[in-house]
Amino acid sequence: MLEALAQAEVAVTDCLDAPTWALPEHDLIAALDAAHRLEQRLAAVTLALVRELDGRGTATAQGASSTAVWLRHRLRLGVGAARRLTELAATLDTAPTGVRDALAAGTVDVEQARVIADTVQTVHTAAGAQAADKAVGVLVDWAAQFDATQLRKLGTRILDHVAPEVADAAAEAALRAQESRAARDRHVTISEQPDGRLRLSGILDTEAAAVLRAAIDPLTAPAGPADTRTPGQRRHDAVAAVCRLALRTGELPENGGDPAQIVVTTGFDGLTRQLGSGALDFGQQLSAETVRRLACDAAILPAVLNGASQPLDVGRQRRLIAGPLRRALVLRDRGCAFPGCDRPPRWCDAHHIQHWADGGDTSLANAVLLCGHHHRHVHRSEWAVRLGGDGHPEFVPPAWLDPDRLPRRNHYHRRT
Repeated sequence: MLEALAQAEVAVTDCLDAPTWALPEHDLIAALDAAHRLEQRLAAVTLALVRELDGRGTATAQGASSTAVWLRHRLRLGVGAARRLTELAATLDTAPTGVRDALAAGTVDVEQARVIADTVQTVHTAAGAQAADKAVGVLVDWAAQFDATQLRKLGTRILDHVAPEVADAAAEAALRAQESRAARDRHVTISEQPDGRLRLSGILDTEAAAVLRAAIDPLTAPAGPADTRTPGQRRHDAVAAVCRLALRTGELPENGGDPAQIVVTTGFDGLTRQLGSGALDFGQQLSAETVRRLACDAAILPAVLNGASQPLDVGRQRRLIAGPLRRALVLRDRGCAFPGCDRPPRWCDAHHIQHWADGGDTSLANAVLLCGHHHRHVHRSEWAVRLGGDGHPEFVPPAWLDPDRLPRRNHYHRRT
């Protein structure tokens, strides 16, 4: 074997030195097919070697805790890749010979072989050895047309082709097992970063995933041609918007006897001068600009302190745009009022045109609906907001965008 592998290495070296630029297109394509087929056949050799080394206990004899750990060091693999290599070698060792033969012939790749082996095992359990042997042939034929992901999806109905008499019952059992596994594995992990941000990770079951998609998908589309957020940033903002909506309903359970809400603490003098920073109730510091933006939101409870840190005002209801006043605002603006935005009212904050800390009152004439994205944009940019002569909001762009600074309006909601 060593001599044959050495000869193969020499042949590969010759291929690397070959002038590919001189080949006609059909020869290039044929060479690509041949190289891919050879790669799969070499993978079959590698798996056979791993399988034999694992069976002999070579790794533990050389002081490693497992074959995967030994492969990680020997081949300089990542731990995940080493573990998958060992697992696939073990899987193919017990798989029908047809699966190993297909990989050795280069007609399937490693991932397809993994899918076929897993699927055949399921068929064997549900319908016996004869159906499993039949499934190998069907799946290998499908592998000529479909990649591993598509092959796995098709494999969920393989019994329809090889054992239709048990297919329905097996499919129902598989669904129940899948739902049970999803319920067991569901989790969300929230890890606090040193700078106060949170890292979210987890797995949602099918039902929760559908709920999340239904909630955030309408909010993940770009808010207009000027929206430069990445898809990941739009999903982040959509999750935040859904949480704000939940806070706004007032139907969340109390937390320690208090309504579920965000508390921002800041100094009144600093806030009015637009210089004061603030802090959330769990200690994270916020910039002055963020504090002023959050102070517009009815879901925020402002705890404004004087110089002696004594509460001057906690949650002044006359500041909040809620109840009949918010309904009137919704009737007027019908959604985010920023030009070109189609966000509906339920996803919007009520923004004070003249900030309450600057003496602005809480009235229909001093309010405008803005979605989360445009609320942040207005607070940190040079756009000016005002009401036109007809009482509807208009936005004056910064001079760098429009030297004439002609007012713009959102005509989307007016039309609909």
